Amino acid sequence: MKVVIFSDVQANLPAMQEVVERIHHWAPDLVAMAGDLVNRGPKSLDCLELFDGLRRTHGWLPVQGNHEAWILRCAREAPANPLEADLRRFADWTYAQVKPRLEAMLGWPDHLCFQGGAEHSWVHVTHGTMESNRDGIGVSVSDESLRGKLPPDIALFVTAHTHRPLERVFEGTPILNVGSVGSPFDLDVRGSYAQLEWRGSRWHAEIVRFNYDRVQADRDFLDSGFIEEGGPLARILYEEWRQARPLMSQWRRDFEAAVLTGERPAGAAVDAFLAHVGR
Repeated sequence: MKVVIFSDVQANLPAMQEVVERIHHWAPDLVAMAGDLVNRGPKSLDCLELFDGLRRTHGWLPVQGNHEAWILRCAREAPANPLEADLRRFADWTYAQVKPRLEAMLGWPDHLCFQGGAEHSWVHVTHGTMESNRDGIGVSVSDESLRGKLPPDIALFVTAHTHRPLERVFEGTPILNVGSVGSPFDLDVRGSYAQLEWRGSRWHAEIVRFNYDRVQADRDFLDSGFIEEGGPLARILYEEWRQARPLMSQWRRDFEAAVLTGERPAGAAVDAFLAHVGR
């Protein structure tokens, strides 16, 4: 049995197109997308339509990530105040983009399970952990903090969210983080996904890194309106993609509180932050 699991496309169409081509070439029996197909990038509608077509014609399976949940929340709830509205403009921009096809995002499960070729071969796929789709597993996460966050009696736990590929073992259970197709955070601009094979009575996993047309991806960011219309935080998201490292958490830690209390304009806070971290 051959399986591909990918995640965190983040509206990067050239990266997703490359992954789709590679998946078709490898010809797996099962393909799962582990969340965050949309948002944070310029081509959410295109990525959603591409995936939905593959779901209908080839049976590709979705898992809901925190960004799908966020866009569906934007559909239900207006911002609490103008300050919050300014900070979530990129998400509302994404919602406006995908609104005509919003039904294609409805009903995605939080978890997906499938079995290999034996009784004790179950694989559990989710975007984060059993606790939350925002609860990522990375190198710095301790074993103690993982207790209760993985399901029992599985052969492999597959996760994403952190945008960093990872393989580790927790209390005998292998954990595989498939990383990010469209916006990796490990200083390697190449996308990543996972190939699994059930052979020799166990799962064999491989993280695949790949190049794609980053010139076109950059053009999409600049020409789509995402940066100009997506509010001040869209510029940080663009830099995260360009530099392949996480920046938003630093900005939130150092600047968000002052912006939300009205002490500092969001645009000026982003300017100061980007000047500090470099472009």
